[in-house]
Amino acid sequence: MLAFVTSLRHPHNSADYGRVEELLRLTLRSLTAQTSDDYLVFVVGNRAPEIEPGLAERVRFVPVGFAAPEAADGPHAGRSQFVRDKGSKIGVGLLAARPYRPDHVMIVDADDFVNRDLAEFTAQHRDHPGWVVDRGWVYSRARSVYRRQPDFHRTCGSSFVVPFEAYGVPDDLDETATQDEVLAGFGDRVENVMGAHRHALEWYARHQGRVLEPLPFRGAVYHVDTGENHSGKRLRGLARPLDPEFAVRFGLPPARRTTAALWSAVGPRAAAETALTTVRRVLGPVVRRALTASGRA
Repeated sequence: MLAFVTSLRHPHNSADYGRVEELLRLTLRSLTAQTSDDYLVFVVGNRAPEIEPGLAERVRFVPVGFAAPEAADGPHAGRSQFVRDKGSKIGVGLLAARPYRPDHVMIVDADDFVNRDLAEFTAQHRDHPGWVVDRGWVYSRARSVYRRQPDFHRTCGSSFVVPFEAYGVPDDLDETATQDEVLAGFGDRVENVMGAHRHALEWYARHQGRVLEPLPFRGAVYHVDTGENHSGKRLRGLARPLDPEFAVRFGLPPARRTTAALWSAVGPRAAAETALTTVRRVLGPVVRRALTASGRA
């Protein structure tokens, strides 16, 4: 069985918690669009979201009473507090998943989308040491567009499918554990693979000797322009208009077939943003080298 584990930020750390719950509903529709029934979804948070009746069979909500992290950017927590909150909630989700004996776990951000073939694929490889999603997509529902995202695991947290055993779930804890107990029980996994993801690939190799293979298909979608992304990332420039095949593969809402959506994808503003991004990427290093040389003169 594949266990999807996700977490919700504290209501006090959100500009619009109704929006957070709306994004979760979209994510749950994607997670439960799997072609195989060999999966469960665990959602951990301070306040129970409304789960659509048709999804309840596959989704388990796990409540926690963790205090809101200290705000740093508006209502949003600073990075260390964010990692601590997310990592400990993911830990509770793993504790809740343990009785179901999952073979693999995928931590998913509560506003992203996943490929509908994941549960079927992992069921065919139950003893596999795990995969990394190094190729994925970035998607803006606000613009109804998407494009390829290289080095996906450096950008998005919905990037690793690893055996349950890789998390070293403590035998002496259950889902009622306090936040301090969870943090102590999981140790440095919290800040390296549960609450953050950028260097998780290296952490697994260095600390477990676990070499993760690239997932042989594009496994996930990074959802941006939501207004609630902790990173604040946006999708600028040229992109593909959302199409029905892509929407079905990742369980997204149907494409908006409007002139405005097409214009947002390929119009002059998108082209100008692409050109500006290219100029910055090409000239940025040149300017930095020139400034460095000038400072040494």
